[in-house]
Amino acid sequence: MSELTSKKAADTEHSLSAVDAASRQGFWAVLVVMVGFTFFSPSMTAGGNLGIGLNMRDFFIAMILGNAFLGVYTGALAYIGQSTGLTLDLLARYSFGEKGSYLSSALISFTQIGWFGVGVAMFALPVGKLLNINPILLIVITGILMTATAYYGIKALAILGSIAVPLIAILGIYSVNYGINLVNGFGNVFAETPSAPLTMAAALSIVIGSFVSGGTGTPNFTRFSKTSKIAVWATVIAFFIGNSIMFIFGAVGGAVTGTPDIFDILITQGLMIPAIIVLGLNIWTTNNNALYTAGLGLANITNIPMKPMVLVGGGIGTIAALWLYNNFVSYLSLLGGMIPPVGVVIIIHFFMNRKQYETEGFKPKSVNTGAILAVVAGALAGIFIKWGVPPVNSLVVSAVVFFIAETLNKKRA
Repeated sequence: MSELTSKKAADTEHSLSAVDAASRQGFWAVLVVMVGFTFFSPSMTAGGNLGIGLNMRDFFIAMILGNAFLGVYTGALAYIGQSTGLTLDLLARYSFGEKGSYLSSALISFTQIGWFGVGVAMFALPVGKLLNINPILLIVITGILMTATAYYGIKALAILGSIAVPLIAILGIYSVNYGINLVNGFGNVFAETPSAPLTMAAALSIVIGSFVSGGTGTPNFTRFSKTSKIAVWATVIAFFIGNSIMFIFGAVGGAVTGTPDIFDILITQGLMIPAIIVLGLNIWTTNNNALYTAGLGLANITNIPMKPMVLVGGGIGTIAALWLYNNFVSYLSLLGGMIPPVGVVIIIHFFMNRKQYETEGFKPKSVNTGAILAVVAGALAGIFIKWGVPPVNSLVVSAVVFFIAETLNKKRA
């Protein structure tokens, strides 16, 4: 057996090839992975900020519109992932070019490893303080456990999601009920005139911006779906319904207690042990998906299967967790703004050049300059255009630039 064949045989996560029919999974397995991804503590905190800054009507408008936008964006990526069986990074080879895809893979891997480290510290620091445990020791233990489940791949993610999702939902419902009873009814949760009101544009920026970068990695998980219906429905449920549930959990607690942080909200409600469990499971499920995505990106660059790359990424993220948490969050947010344009480029390229993806042995060009220009233009638009909703500005500008560039490319060809 040749070295390449051995490498592919060992690559059970199909990080360097399309997912085969035998590895495809049903609705529940895909759903719990995707919902576990969106059941994320920062989404609750984002919801807490909306609960403090919006009245009830504006909260539901912002939540529904923002999550509907996320559902459409990630649903399109889910469909492409399932149709091709390819990871986000292998899809990028078609749209960005063989070598051009290294840029998007490096960007995505770097930010996902960074957020993995931040997530580890986000759990270890408050829990260490609360239980009087050395936070460095907790960081090491947490990093090892999270890396281990990401290493075992999509099946481990599904098992963890099956445990975490119901537990998070139960605790969230209890917390919401506690908050509602405290103010004598849901109608009394939100202030009619908040003391520090948010504009609708700012609220939509929070909802969409909270998960548009993470959602770009959707094809990495939906490529295992048996049908496109399973892929799209699981994703839309996760990003529209699942993410909305997180926002409601956070908003009720934030509006009632005046603090947006879900961990502090649960502590205030006398739920210390459940708070530790829900914080841990929330971060664990999302960190697993982040590290899995990072491993696939590194696999595309190095041509080494995902599993060893997950260990590399997990090691770096764990070692640098405290430093990342203290120094790097704003920089990671800035880099994260460059990831959604990658998703838009992949969507537009797929629907404009579908035959390329269906042609066995198709050889993409080395670098697609138009794709790179679109990402740069979209990122700059998201940073510098202050009007409207920055994440939407970024996606629209990158879509327009790439559509024009690809149209010109097809005419030349």
